[in-house]
Amino acid sequence: MARRFKKFCLAFLCAFSFTAGAASASETVVQTTKPVDSKANRELPSFKKPKHLDAADIYDAPGDIKLLFATLQGIVNRKQPRIYLIESQEEGKMTWLNDLNVPYTLHQDYWKVFSAYRNDVKGMIVYDPKLPDSINVATTLAGLKDAVVASPELAARLSKAPYKLKILDDLQGKFSSRLDAYTWQYENLWKKTTHQMLVGLDPDTAIRIPSGLPESFVTIAEEEQPIRDASNRDTYSLDLSSLLGKSEVYLRFDDAITQDGWGPAVHEVTVKADGKVIANFVAGTPEEEAFLYDRQNSKVAEGQGGHRFADNGNYFVYEFSPPAGTNELTAEVDMWNQYKVSAGNIRPLSAEQREPYGYLRDYAVANKAMVFWLDSNVPEQKALFEKIMSDVKSGTPYLGWFSNDVEGEFSSVEIASRYGVYVLAADWFSNLTVFSGTEPKFKPIQKSPRPQLENKIYVTYTFTEGDNFQYNQHRMRVMWDDPARGKVPLNWTSSPLLYEGAPAILNHYVNTATANDLLIAGPSGAGYFYPGAWPDSSFRQFLQQTEKYLKKTGMTISYVLNREDSENIPLTPFKANAYEKDYHSPGLFISYEDNYGVEIVGKSLPVSTIRGISTAQDGLQVLNEAKANWDGKSPLFISLGLLAWSMTPSDALALTEELGGEFEVVRADDYFSLIRESKQLPAIK
Repeated sequence: MARRFKKFCLAFLCAFSFTAGAASASETVVQTTKPVDSKANRELPSFKKPKHLDAADIYDAPGDIKLLFATLQGIVNRKQPRIYLIESQEEGKMTWLNDLNVPYTLHQDYWKVFSAYRNDVKGMIVYDPKLPDSINVATTLAGLKDAVVASPELAARLSKAPYKLKILDDLQGKFSSRLDAYTWQYENLWKKTTHQMLVGLDPDTAIRIPSGLPESFVTIAEEEQPIRDASNRDTYSLDLSSLLGKSEVYLRFDDAITQDGWGPAVHEVTVKADGKVIANFVAGTPEEEAFLYDRQNSKVAEGQGGHRFADNGNYFVYEFSPPAGTNELTAEVDMWNQYKVSAGNIRPLSAEQREPYGYLRDYAVANKAMVFWLDSNVPEQKALFEKIMSDVKSGTPYLGWFSNDVEGEFSSVEIASRYGVYVLAADWFSNLTVFSGTEPKFKPIQKSPRPQLENKIYVTYTFTEGDNFQYNQHRMRVMWDDPARGKVPLNWTSSPLLYEGAPAILNHYVNTATANDLLIAGPSGAGYFYPGAWPDSSFRQFLQQTEKYLKKTGMTISYVLNREDSENIPLTPFKANAYEKDYHSPGLFISYEDNYGVEIVGKSLPVSTIRGISTAQDGLQVLNEAKANWDGKSPLFISLGLLAWSMTPSDALALTEELGGEFEVVRADDYFSLIRESKQLPAIK
């Protein structure tokens, strides 16, 4: 996922003096107002064109400050985009701000920005730090009441001069649980919010942990080979004695080879102080919890007797307290795959510490949307989740993301699809109220002559994650700026709805694309949904409704994900036919598997299964195996899915340079055109 930038110009305003007072959220009458834009011919609301931006650098600000400014931005930018928040530096703090070509003033002191726009807000909604989900309810109330969201500490400050903001609602102690908070919100606020969109946001996030190992930590064991099959499973003895002398010792597990997603897997840990066991647990059990200091984004799986794993840039940390006077401290760890183990004795920062975050909240507030965060794998929460989905029209977008990581994604997208709701992953998108005010201005897409059909192995590379607005804003920009881009044909999955949500971002990609770059629609078209779960009765209507975005953006080829009960399934002939007739697709990519192949669905639509890879070495192995099994008597077609979080155009180039003359790498449009010719299928009009 990814982040953002800013600048500003100020005219200091005199703050009006308000009498501070707390009102009960249940007692306050909220006036319903029209959404920013409810035109039937748009998927996303429109905003005015920004003329000048005050950019506030809040990158290093505490979480409650980021939340405060995101809600301020939503109120102010509803009328005219004027505030830009610098929240990320992944693609460069100022990268997109400079590309906007809008005059701006950069403010390092963000309080000057708050002072300048203080009179645009009517007061504060105070959230309950003891119940993070109250942050989302507060965000909803902020949009309805033209307010900002504040922590109790900030509220105390802002109630006084020079700000003198009223407390419109104080949610402290109001709700007993997540479900209680969102049930109250649904019963009291839902009818007053826009139904043009749904917004799902985690109320808080882990604090930012500096990259690299923490202070005092040293690497004590590492697997240097790319092992993924548990063939190196063993009980490894680790000597921690050199770290004695402080009250705690920490044991950290990282992925030794972050590119391929096969990090450390730990089954059991035994720690002995002078030969006496002071800790013994199996990953995923209650006994582990007593020692798990920082789980970060690690997960527990049942395989191999149960294990905790951390892939890519993720990690986990255990904390042990040896008795005073211990002379020898050892750990025996049953683990495998690509482990990197480090240890230290100075307490590091922990991702268990969480704080509010502001991303996308400007958009929710500006549009008066209801913000929630429900786990579809918890029955009581699932019931409310489905009730909300059932209240909106088919074809409604859900912006944000879902709880419970991968399991939450699969189950929630399937539920949303059943109700005709599509997803725009955007929980880490910044300044959407600003980007929505820009205009699409791009030149026709470059096209090279298609190669002649021969008896070759035709390969096409497709970068994943194109269902993801924030990927377009952050990670994709980093990859796009790779000097190797343009040297080999690449398909870039992207969201066609950038056309309305962030035209300036789409403009950059289209206008700087080479003849080797092809933008295609990410899963599963104009938005992320599972075609199999979508009701047949409204499926073709939805494709017809959103086809214009594929046509306007040139993303006429779609990459489809189709799941049922978390398992990939093929398209039915009805759904495949709809893609061909309503999206005018020359072919579709589908799934992300450990195999590849091309199937002709409905006798006329090529559907190519994507074989996922996470390193260039993976791709070379797949293609060499394909070559060994190929008879050379007819063309062979292989689509490789390049994991966007671990691969770059440089990796694609390195892979291509290792291929022999039997291979030809092509763009997706040429790939499907060659397939159609080889199968004697009619051309798509």
